[in-house]
Amino acid sequence: MTDELSRLRAQVYALQARLDRRERRAAAVRMLRRIGAAVLIAVTAFSLVMSVVGIWSARTALNTDRWVATVAPLPKDPEVAAAVADFATVKLFEAVDVERRLRAVLPEQAAFVAGPLASQLHAPVRATATEVLGSDQFQRVWTELNRRAHQRVLAVVEGDSDVVAVHQDRVEIDLLPLINEVLRTLSAQLPTLFGRQLSLPDLSSGEIPADLRIRVQDSLGVTLPENFAQFTVYDSGQLWAAQQAVTTAERSLLLLLLSTLVLLVLALLVSPDRRRTALQLGLWLVVAAVAVTAALRAVREQILQNVPEGLYRDGAADVLTAVFSQLRTRGWQTLWTGVLLALLMYVIGPGKGPVWLRHRTVEAWGAIRRGGQAFAAHGPGWTARHLDAARVGGVAVAVLLALLLSSWTALLSIVVVLAAYELFVTLFAVRSTRTG
Repeated sequence: MTDELSRLRAQVYALQARLDRRERRAAAVRMLRRIGAAVLIAVTAFSLVMSVVGIWSARTALNTDRWVATVAPLPKDPEVAAAVADFATVKLFEAVDVERRLRAVLPEQAAFVAGPLASQLHAPVRATATEVLGSDQFQRVWTELNRRAHQRVLAVVEGDSDVVAVHQDRVEIDLLPLINEVLRTLSAQLPTLFGRQLSLPDLSSGEIPADLRIRVQDSLGVTLPENFAQFTVYDSGQLWAAQQAVTTAERSLLLLLLSTLVLLVLALLVSPDRRRTALQLGLWLVVAAVAVTAALRAVREQILQNVPEGLYRDGAADVLTAVFSQLRTRGWQTLWTGVLLALLMYVIGPGKGPVWLRHRTVEAWGAIRRGGQAFAAHGPGWTARHLDAARVGGVAVAVLLALLLSSWTALLSIVVVLAAYELFVTLFAVRSTRTG
């Protein structure tokens, strides 16, 4: 009997030891799955955010029509217009040599005022350049300029431009069409500035003649520098870097999208708690969106550091803001998607906090429903008894909002809401009269 009892005890101990080993092994496997899922979901979040950046690049930065649509409004931006107008004014005075022309037309005794007069002309010339920039006629020219520049950039970075690839050229935006339009306007307003009426092509249709530089030179009677009124978008080194980046992006975007999907599926399959993994995905999306935004902001600041301080840097900052506006919107959407996903997964979780929150939400909804039922039962009668006060109160609130919000859109919205409110309280009061 004693031997049998000992044998049974030994078997029990052996089974307990085996069970303990299985439990420890299961716990270890569960821990490994949890860690693996956490790592996979973190990589998934960063991959998803980089996919958003890649899709934006493919749809905007590498698409001529979308690029032109993005930069088309820039001439009407005050900071950009001020910078471009100042640039055009400086280049125009360099080409025309206004002081020399004034000395030629002034009497010899008054030649000393040529310098001060030339300085005083900067302001009206800059104002004329700003006016031209904001005109609908120049809008077509600006669109064509950017279309040509972007097509050339794409030809270079995609390896379709043998000339640029061989000579390590640069891509520039040529503002000579703007100078041409400013000269046409000045020639009409100040014909004595040039001594004669200038014969320059009309670019209002958006067509830019191939011999524009020669025609401007002939009209002014000067020889323009080869890079006159041009500013570099990419130099030779940047072109090579852009070629490499675009080649990599085109090859990697589809792979990145597929990898993101595969990583997400793997993370959910490996995870022992998919709700927890989804919550981690939301949190990592927020982290990834913030990290990529910080990196892009650093790139933006680095670009601006290469632009002279003051007017030009302010204009460049507005240009970058416009270019990255869609990407910034996608970044905010990604961030809020992560926040909402994390909150949702937390709220449906088993913890004390989520349980308490769900109970309070149910109670609050019940209170709101009971309040709505009470209002539906007694509200019409109360409204009928205080109809004038309700109407005056609506008007008073509308007047207060109109004082705080002065835009035409806000005022129109206030009028529409006020009309709807007055109609609602009137019909509500009539309902009480009919039922009574």
